[in-house]
Amino acid sequence: MANATKPRATWSGKLAFVLSAAASAVGLGSMWRFPYLAAKYGGGTFLLMYLLFVFTIGLALLLLETSLGRKTGQSSIGAFKAFGKKYAFIGIFMSAVPFIIVPYYCVIGGWVTKYLFGYVTTAPDVLADGGTYFSNFIASGPESVVCMLIFMALTYFIVALGVNKGIEKANLVMMPALIVMAAAVAIYALTLPGAMDGLAYYLVPDVSKFSPELVIAALGQTFFTLSLAMGIMVTYGSYLEKSTKLTSSVTQIAGTTFGVSLLAGLMIVPATFAALGSGEAVAQNSGPSLMFIILPQVFQNLGEAATIIGIVFFVLVLFAALTSSLSLVETCTSIVSDGTGWSRGRSLIVTIAYITVMGIVVNLGYSSLSFVQPMGEGTSILDFLDFISNSVMMPISALMTCIFVGWIIKPKTLVDEVRQSAEFKLAGVWSVVIKYIAPVVLVVILVAYVAQTLGLFSM
Repeated sequence: MANATKPRATWSGKLAFVLSAAASAVGLGSMWRFPYLAAKYGGGTFLLMYLLFVFTIGLALLLLETSLGRKTGQSSIGAFKAFGKKYAFIGIFMSAVPFIIVPYYCVIGGWVTKYLFGYVTTAPDVLADGGTYFSNFIASGPESVVCMLIFMALTYFIVALGVNKGIEKANLVMMPALIVMAAAVAIYALTLPGAMDGLAYYLVPDVSKFSPELVIAALGQTFFTLSLAMGIMVTYGSYLEKSTKLTSSVTQIAGTTFGVSLLAGLMIVPATFAALGSGEAVAQNSGPSLMFIILPQVFQNLGEAATIIGIVFFVLVLFAALTSSLSLVETCTSIVSDGTGWSRGRSLIVTIAYITVMGIVVNLGYSSLSFVQPMGEGTSILDFLDFISNSVMMPISALMTCIFVGWIIKPKTLVDEVRQSAEFKLAGVWSVVIKYIAPVVLVVILVAYVAQTLGLFSM
């Protein structure tokens, strides 16, 4: 390949890799979907299932992708192609996912940017008007595009600085800051009158809520919050030195992701109880409705602290969104560079041009292009891209990867890679998970989420 002789970026050390990979995993899904699922599915019951899946199937898939990247020294297309050109289609399919996700992710990043500016410049009650402020904003094409471009500019600037001077350094600041701010907001929320009821609602298992839907929701959340099946972990693994211990690294990544998800719930559920008297608002709202409609109402009810809490909260959400968008843009850039042999700079320019144009199209789906409703009345271009990437392509991508490693190149190929830097006592268990358990789980996730979207199944 034309780029075979190009020096490849490498992480400065294990800490840089773990922080960057965990930062990628800790995104908006941790902030607005995890608290909703925990509130809906019996608090501690959901937490225990999620914890179980993160440290079994989640860990197994994380280890698979990072070891595949490190072994081949390539992003997803090159990683599969290294075992034969006929397998390149798996890498191409996986590589399509970040290119679909990153434009609409940056649109949502623009929304977060707008609300942060909103809390800095206006009174909290202006933002807490039941959704009119949010609806008017996203329907305003120019304003929403400008906010998206500000978020994109931050992302592009950091990625342009490179793996070490840009992504590493940014994550070294943003991840600890995010955790500290989340902990501070959570501690404040727990001091509010009524918050202890919310804490019990969030942490105490309600066994009566246990159901197949809970299991599927916990599996899906595990899968979607660990940056799996979109080429990110393969790319980040390709930047690893052979001496980095993969087993402990992926355990630390999974642990950090679980910890931040837990903190997100500790911020949101007790505060909602204190402000609104119950957790129903969280249990019934996820995604943008929770983040941009319900939470501003919660903050408003906190009185004089509303502005400060709003600013701190949206700064940490902005950091969560940025750390994920960095990994998505970096992965797309690496895919272009590895696939074409172009320089990193040229590949980044092409990536930026594509993401920006696509982001504008997605943004206008709420204004001048609102007549485009790919999934029926009331849906947007963003809804369609989210469904195709998250509910369809990512489970299929992971399924193909498990079949490829489990049945074609055989697990021993990657077990040997892992053992270059660490003892791998659970290699046999890991092989069973990749060959038999993970494929079944991924088929269940795929069927359940497609059926849910089609209205055949409720979660």
